[in-house]
Amino acid sequence: MKLTTRGRYAVTAMLDLAINGGKRPVSLADISGRQEISLSYLEQLFAKLRREQLVTSARGPGGGYRLARSGEEIFVAEIIDAVDESVDVTNCQGKGNCHQGETCLTHHLWEDLSGQIHDFLSQISLCDLMEGRGQGRGHRSAQQQSDGLLQTLSLR
Repeated sequence: MKLTTRGRYAVTAMLDLAINGGKRPVSLADISGRQEISLSYLEQLFAKLRREQLVTSARGPGGGYRLARSGEEIFVAEIIDAVDESVDVTNCQGKGNCHQGETCLTHHLWEDLSGQIHDFLSQISLCDLMEGRGQGRGHRSAQQQSDGLLQTLSLR
């Protein structure tokens, strides 16, 4: 299974927004600079995140984005789902045609694992990442926490 850059960048950008957001909106240019993610790519991601009501936007000078809910109420799986990303570990993208057009012997195993990963990510909030919870690896920075979680999902 490999989580694409779309999912990785969406989680990273949302975590950046959670860390750096406050009373004022955060510009995508600021997130882009801090996280080294293309501004045009962030615009595409945030259009989807806004559509799914995970963020709100403010126009004009000093405009940008805010979390639509608290960091305790936004979960990693929601972010990944919002940008049309999948945490599917089957070779057939869940279609069941993995072995010469038929379901392979281990299809249900990988399908169950995909569900377990989604359930796991549904329990980790942005707040958990900011506070270093959800990984069971002691106290690490939010960026290290996010990187570790996303690296685990890449399974290279």
